[in-house]
Amino acid sequence: MRYPQGGGLTAEWRAFREHVRLEAAGMFAAGLDTAVVAEQPRVSVRSLQRWRRAWQDRGQRALGSKGPASHPSLSKALFTVLEEELARGPAAHGWEDQTWILERIRSLTGRRFPKTLTLSAITQMLRRHRRSRQVPAKRALEHDEEKVTGWVKDTWPQVETLRRHSGPSSSSKTKPVSRWAQSRFP
Repeated sequence: MRYPQGGGLTAEWRAFREHVRLEAAGMFAAGLDTAVVAEQPRVSVRSLQRWRRAWQDRGQRALGSKGPASHPSLSKALFTVLEEELARGPAAHGWEDQTWILERIRSLTGRRFPKTLTLSAITQMLRRHRRSRQVPAKRALEHDEEKVTGWVKDTWPQVETLRRHSGPSSSSKTKPVSRWAQSRFP
């Protein structure tokens, strides 16, 4: 029972899986062997072995549900701290320019919090908190509109025509153009 694009299990399915693990813990406590418990449907031997080790090491609480896996994010308090750190700007954290990119946010969260987040988890977390990519509020001081317009008008057409290929070509990197194509398109 997985969501098509968010991953994770529904709350009902997590509760069901927790119930199965706790039933297995009851059988472990009764002294049943893993092979006997594995005769129950819906459980693999490998999962039972992993559950038994966790049960022996940390007790029945180790088999409880840990919550949804689809929201690896910071708590509200930690996210507030992250927002404060982001507001200070990248220069305050050692980067020369004033652009926050996902790699930098991941580095910041790794340094500041006891969490390691993936880039997609950071993106989801920022979207959930209604944050978007940073867009500069002002243009760069060095921006010269006349030079940009001149470059687009004069230089870009030359660059663009260099990319265009006319004539026969081959889709193979190792095979040359066929003789037929050479005779048709000299």
